[in-house]
Amino acid sequence: MGPRRGPTAVTAAASRRRRVPLALDTPPTTATTTTPVLAGGRWAPGRSREAGPGRHVPGGGMGPGPAAALVLAMVMGEMAAAEPGAGAEECGQSEFRCGDGSCIASTWVCDGSTECRDGSDETPETCRSLSCSPSEFSCGGRQNRCVPASWRCDGHRNCDNGADELDCPPRACAGDQLRCGNGACVSRAFACDGERDCEDGADEAGCPPPATCGPHTFRCNDSACVPQLWACDGDPDCPDGSDEWPRNCGPPRPPQPCPPLQFACGSGECIHRRWRCDGSPDCRDRSDEEGCAAAATCLPDQFQCRDGRCVLGVRQCDGEADCADGSDEEGCHNVTACDGPHEFKCRSGECIPVERVCNWHRDCRDWSDEPIKECGVNECLDGGGGCSHICRDLRLGYQCLCSEGFRLGPDGKSCEDIDECQDPSSCSQRCHNLPGSYKCECGEGYRLDPRTRACRALGPPAALLFTNRHEIRRLALDGGEYRRLLGPLKHAGALDADMAAGTVYWADLSQRKIYRSPLAGAADGSRHVTVIGTGLGAPDGVALDWVHHNIYWTDSRLSTVSVADGSGARRRTLVREPGAKPRAIAVDPLHGYMYWTDWGASAKIAKGGLNGADQFPLVTEGIEWPNGITLDLPSQRLYWVDSRLHTLSSVDVDGGHRRTLLADPQVLSHPFAITVFEDTVFWSDVLSEAIFSANRRTGADLRRVAQDLFSPEDMVLLHPLRQPPGENRCSEDNGGCGFLCLPAPQLGPRAPRYTCACPDGQRLAPDGRACLPDPSAPAPMDAAPSTPTAPPQPPTPGRDPHSRGVPSSPTTTTSSTASTAGSTNTSSNATTGGTSDAMGHTGSRTGPTALAVVLPLVLLILAAFGARGLWRSWRRRSTNSINFDNPVYQKTTEDEEPLGRGQGGFSYPTRQAVSLDDDVA
Repeated sequence: MGPRRGPTAVTAAASRRRRVPLALDTPPTTATTTTPVLAGGRWAPGRSREAGPGRHVPGGGMGPGPAAALVLAMVMGEMAAAEPGAGAEECGQSEFRCGDGSCIASTWVCDGSTECRDGSDETPETCRSLSCSPSEFSCGGRQNRCVPASWRCDGHRNCDNGADELDCPPRACAGDQLRCGNGACVSRAFACDGERDCEDGADEAGCPPPATCGPHTFRCNDSACVPQLWACDGDPDCPDGSDEWPRNCGPPRPPQPCPPLQFACGSGECIHRRWRCDGSPDCRDRSDEEGCAAAATCLPDQFQCRDGRCVLGVRQCDGEADCADGSDEEGCHNVTACDGPHEFKCRSGECIPVERVCNWHRDCRDWSDEPIKECGVNECLDGGGGCSHICRDLRLGYQCLCSEGFRLGPDGKSCEDIDECQDPSSCSQRCHNLPGSYKCECGEGYRLDPRTRACRALGPPAALLFTNRHEIRRLALDGGEYRRLLGPLKHAGALDADMAAGTVYWADLSQRKIYRSPLAGAADGSRHVTVIGTGLGAPDGVALDWVHHNIYWTDSRLSTVSVADGSGARRRTLVREPGAKPRAIAVDPLHGYMYWTDWGASAKIAKGGLNGADQFPLVTEGIEWPNGITLDLPSQRLYWVDSRLHTLSSVDVDGGHRRTLLADPQVLSHPFAITVFEDTVFWSDVLSEAIFSANRRTGADLRRVAQDLFSPEDMVLLHPLRQPPGENRCSEDNGGCGFLCLPAPQLGPRAPRYTCACPDGQRLAPDGRACLPDPSAPAPMDAAPSTPTAPPQPPTPGRDPHSRGVPSSPTTTTSSTASTAGSTNTSSNATTGGTSDAMGHTGSRTGPTALAVVLPLVLLILAAFGARGLWRSWRRRSTNSINFDNPVYQKTTEDEEPLGRGQGGFSYPTRQAVSLDDDVA
């Protein structure tokens, strides 16, 4: 649970036992007893602890003695019995035998923390006997620890003595890079661009006056130059905004109206109308707080929150936050509670110093501080007061204390082990609870830093990739590189990358498209590929399934979450929720889940399967404007930022152990994107125009990673461990699916590995693989219609691809079509058996073809009804009626015909089954 807690105590009620003489003027004796304590979360027996006045241990008596030693031996024995591998049994090949005969994992030897009860795994003799492998660096010194050789001279001190950072040569920058004062390297293209990219501003020092603009640039009115692509795009890029002046761009385009119940910001965004004039700016240009009336004064019986809202005065200091910022619970002091062990609470309600208890003077109004029969009684002398670990006598009553790593049980006397692993901040990745302690370990590809106890990644240095409105930049975390990767672009927003394939995906909010480009050698734009080119409204979030090679994106304008294959040819809408505003999205292809933020009518963080199944809200309380979201795979925790609450929070993937790491309007004024790596969380802030980082477990170590950016939006961290390899469940023949094969959430051992999916407007056939038209499907709600062509598909099972007859299988099969969110002909390439194949037609039926088929049928039906009417009229004229008592009987003129003719001569025609799918197809 992070830092170790001190001894847990509870004051037991004083019981009437034999009295001992009081020595009021005798100073309390201080005894020293040896008890097990924890050093850095580990057992370190033998360290002395100072016992307070009257300190006792179970067994009676004060101070050290045989009873104390016996009790401690019993405690240690119980813990030894509880530890795996304890005893004198043989240790395994991957285990280390401690001096007392117990066994621990060999990886725990000389790792900076004591696991053996006798400390033999961390002694200098043991550590000096170890030798580092060729791929490791020896720290030397008293503790001869080994660290990966790749950590040598990486700018991080990993050895306790700092040996890994001694005698390091200065960093060498590439020829196209500029060296900053702190040793970091930035691209020379950033020099003299008006933005401080070096912390000391070395890239902007000694710059000449601006030169003449080039042929592909726009000259601002103040002589600045911006790319011609940025002119007249609705976003002012010149310092004076002249690239958007009407004389250069013509009459301004009317802004796109916001949906009902939303406010249109002057900077173009749409926010909830209830956020207007609430005292907290939510628009980038703060236009939602302009022209607002003065904040209303709360009524005399109300409390005014820091954001101007009013709550009932009786709700202040009631233990529950009623203000959004929690200001109604700040500075509260419970007058009925006394200051811990330093004060004594009288029965009459007041608090007095504990030194005034049992001093033969009345300090409480009701004399409760001077009970004559209880003062001077040492309850710890009678069986240790019933305490299982430590008994401490008080002036009035006694306390039961527990050793570190334990806490008092419900009875207030027995001690139970603390499970530190329940606290997410205890370990960086994996946590193993031990009796009275815990052990941290790292996953595959990571190594525990012996100095910081954090899991650090092995392999190449990590780098940040982030969008800066008109470009995509790459920033190495070790300071070795900072350059522009792609640009100039129109309006780069959402971002993700496929690290194994070496490609980057991004969404352009201005062009409403999703692009793909190689990570290397793509700055000129010649290798940019349009993945999704139509049917997008506002693609705010992009996430790549690097295992199954599918791309997922959110669209806040269409209120959808969609998926497509890597080429973008096959796509489907997985989530469509009216009133929703899905923003960022993160995927976990190893377990088959996706997570996304939604700041719509019901703000939430949602979770669902990568195939669209099992969707449900994960976080719904204490959330208002969730923006970026990221997943830390090793710890299985989600991290997100809230732009309205100015917070950075985390939660388990199942919704438990939620924590708020940071709540700071200064560094979280308008956070947009977030990513995490090792023990560091990074986020971008569009108002601060910077990228920040902090410790993802504690929120400490806050620093600014990049500054003076134009509009930092989405970001992704590049490192192979961020996308570990997994099994592609759809690798063989697309899983047998006719359209999309999507991984299913792994809910249990019997859960399906994947499911097939069809384009919008179609449904799965009974075989669960082919697709059929779905007449009940809702009409598309996409921004722009499109009819992309589909790649050729293999022949449908059960049909001869060269046959023009009826297929052998009665199941109707549709060929795979590239259906987009904007497609209106969702089954344009569907082929059906029967009529269409027999006639030799392929593809979709056009309007004239359908009319040529339907019109003759209508004429034939009308002619048949007319003929039948003439026949009935002739039949009535040729019928003779004979009246009998039974008026139902009728005799025709054909008397020679037997009455039973209808039973064998004719029957009702068989009812023709008509399939509407044929017409739809």
